[in-house]
Parts: sequence; structure tokens; C-alpha cells
Amino acid sequence: MASVTRFWSTWGATQLMLSPALVLLTLAKPVHAQVQVLCEGTLLEAQGSAERKRATQRLSISLGLEAEAASADAALAELQRRLAAVRSALQDLDVNDLRVSSPSTWQRSAESNRPARITAQLQVSGDLAPERLQRLVRDVGALPGVQLAPVRPQADPIADVAVRRELLRLAYQDALRQGRELAEAIGLSHVRPLQVSVNGGFRPVPMLARAADAAAPPPFDPAELPSPIDRLQLQAQFCAR
Repeated sequence: MASVTRFWSTWGATQLMLSPALVLLTLAKPVHAQVQVLCEGTLLEAQGSAERKRATQRLSISLGLEAEAASADAALAELQRRLAAVRSALQDLDVNDLRVSSPSTWQRSAESNRPARITAQLQVSGDLAPERLQRLVRDVGALPGVQLAPVRPQADPIADVAVRRELLRLAYQDALRQGRELAEAIGLSHVRPLQVSVNGGFRPVPMLARAADAAAPPPFDPAELPSPIDRLQLQAQFCAR
């Protein structure tokens, strides 16, 4: 049986197992002791990266809702009425995983021409089909007290594991290519991997959903939203001889 040498990354977050025919990356629990890796040659470091653009399956939406009145009781009552209208509109859009936060209140100080008022507010969020973006902006965004937040394109979570596995492979190959090129540049030919530290992940790019006025008839097109992109970076150390 071929021998296997096991190394831990300096962050204690990634385990790298090396054998003559296999390089396997797995996540492991943190360790408290740092293992010193020996290199009887020249120590090289490289940063590998990979990314993949993915199709948008759904939109993660959120909005703020507020109401104002002379007393906290009146402000909360008005907030409830507005929430009922927002909830009904979102249900008409078939929003999934609808979540409503508990309300909070705060007092706006009196000014020279305005009495003190109490504002009640809460947050609403959920998942929406991309083709219903225009209705979200116009139908929900126009309701009293609604403040739309940026929508976030989301990819199919079922493919997350497979995509991350592919990104690990591509990022490591990128680092290995750099290590080999660097070794060749200094007159060395044999490169042996020592340590790998992995970081990175999904970075959504939000689009601000605004309520359009009558002078701007073109609809909000979900195809114009930036696609979800998975990114991964890793630091690799190699021993070159």
C-alpha cells in the first residue's frame, strides 16, 4: 500500500492528503498546534483562484416597512395595516419563505413646525421568481411605507457542493501551474506540494430595486441582473528541488 503523508494548513482549516496518485482536499476541525512542514529544497508560495458564473434561479428580496403617528399605539396599528397590504401583495407574487421581523419603535423629536412623532418599523424578506421582479418594484414598491432594498440573485443551492469541488480543483491547478513556472524560472524541475489554505466563496452582487414612475415605462428586466458568481482562492506552498 502506498504511504500517505498528511499536512495541516497554517490556519487549521483545510486538510491536504497527498499520495502518489491522489490529492484530496477536505474541510477539517481547527487544530491548536501548528505542524511544521520540512522542505529540503526551495520553498515556493503561490495563490490559486477560480470562479464560475452561475444561472439565477431565484431572487432574495427584502424591504423595510414603517408607519408614523402621534403615539406608539397608533403607529403600531398603522404598521399592522400596512403589513397586511404588503403581505397580500407578496403572496400574490408567490414569494417563498416569507419572513417578518418583530416591530421596533423610535421617537422623532419635535421641531419648530412639527410635533414629536413615533415611528414603528419592521423588515420583510423572502424569495421571488426572477420573472416577477417588475411586479415587485411597481406593485409592492409603491405601497405606503415600503422601502425596497437591493435584490440578490441566487443560484440553485443543490449544485453548491459540486461547484465548490470543481472550484477547489481549478484553484489548486492554478496554484500548481504557478509553482511549476516559478520553479522552472529558478532552474528547478521537481515540485512537491506541502500546504494548502482555502478561502473564498459566493459573493452576490446586489441590484437596487426602485419603484419606477410613469415617465420610465421600460420594465425592470431580470435578465439584466448580474449573475451569481462563486469564487474561491487558496494559498499553496511547494517544495522545489
